[in-house]
Amino acid sequence: MADIQRIVMANIVKDGYTGSIDDYRKEGGYTAIRKVLLEMKPDEVIEEVKTSGVRGRGGAGFPMGIKWGFVPKDSPKPRYFLNNADEGEPGTFKDRALMTHDPHMVLEGQIIGSFAIGCNVSYIYIRGEFYHEAKILERAIKEAEDAGFLGDNILGSGFNHRIYVHRGAGSYVCGEETGLIESLEGKRGWPRNKPPFPAIEGAFGCPTIVNNVETIANVPFIINNGGAAFAAIGVEKGTGTKIYGISGHVNKPGLYEFQMGITLKELIYEHAGGVRDDKKLKAVIPGGVSMPVLRADEIDVQMDFDSLVKVGSHLGSGGVIVMDETVCMVDALLNLSVFYAHESCGQCTPCREGMPWMKMIVDRIEHGNASEEDIDLLYDVACNIEGRTICAMGEAGAWPVKAFVTKFREEFVEHVKLGRCPYNK
Repeated sequence: MADIQRIVMANIVKDGYTGSIDDYRKEGGYTAIRKVLLEMKPDEVIEEVKTSGVRGRGGAGFPMGIKWGFVPKDSPKPRYFLNNADEGEPGTFKDRALMTHDPHMVLEGQIIGSFAIGCNVSYIYIRGEFYHEAKILERAIKEAEDAGFLGDNILGSGFNHRIYVHRGAGSYVCGEETGLIESLEGKRGWPRNKPPFPAIEGAFGCPTIVNNVETIANVPFIINNGGAAFAAIGVEKGTGTKIYGISGHVNKPGLYEFQMGITLKELIYEHAGGVRDDKKLKAVIPGGVSMPVLRADEIDVQMDFDSLVKVGSHLGSGGVIVMDETVCMVDALLNLSVFYAHESCGQCTPCREGMPWMKMIVDRIEHGNASEEDIDLLYDVACNIEGRTICAMGEAGAWPVKAFVTKFREEFVEHVKLGRCPYNK
């Protein structure tokens, strides 16, 4: 069992697999929901997920079973299960592939999670731009209803459940769970102060669980094979497999699913074919653009939650962005800074004012209109945003700035001294 390399992409890689309900059932699909509804109690499902040790694959890495267990059992209110399919992190494209090519695996995991917390209505909150994927999900929901896996008295168990697809409006901040909830309720997608946490008071003032698409897709495997089998894969505190989306200057960009703990170096050089055009590697962002960048000499690190923290970064969403020696790191940071300045929801002053300020400073450095003091000012602004906002948007915009300036400071200084970008010959 420990040699398993694919769980959530196991069907996708098979020749001729279409993602239809017939294909999914031929591969053992919807057997987990039958086991859950006819043989297990909700608490037993939660305990199995806890045993698996599966942690959130959307970025935060919180243990899913523990989160499910936070829902109060004595609340008279309805419970809601929200599937976070917003996927707005640049460099991240795994959830979109799962929804496109194996939607029923996602639905089965969502139905099981809903049963575990006593939820009769759940939602898939999907990024507004994912029109095609939203239609695929709606079709899959109809197939599941027709087959008796959704609706009233599912499989004669007495459990009723319905899933609705809700399209967002393209806000990065709505990928944060409370911003998502606000948007789902029809309000501006401004994140909420916590506590109360969503498990206590979430959507429509009721207990709510929010999980990421990839995280949910692991649930059928966990139920069919047992939490202990899942826990035997990967590393301690990083169990199971992970989808790594590799993009940038590599010969074979794409999605790769491996056991948690594979090294970043192996991913790049053995599976993604190495750096394109035989160029030298310069930098890698290991988990989507909000995660601190690593230098080329730091990539011999395991791709799991704890190992990346030890080298000053995070696994995040697993979106690996590879940059070769031709990349201007100031220009790369400017690209990120423009994104975060644009995406700030404006609720918190440090983020609302700080993100455009950082963009302005990086722009000055890139175009030769800055002093060396501006480099220190840029770092200082980032430090004064981090930890001072309602949601993690502050860290998402500050961490890249701090890492780029710290690890590639000589390049920032060179821009200042030359009065121009040395890469624009």
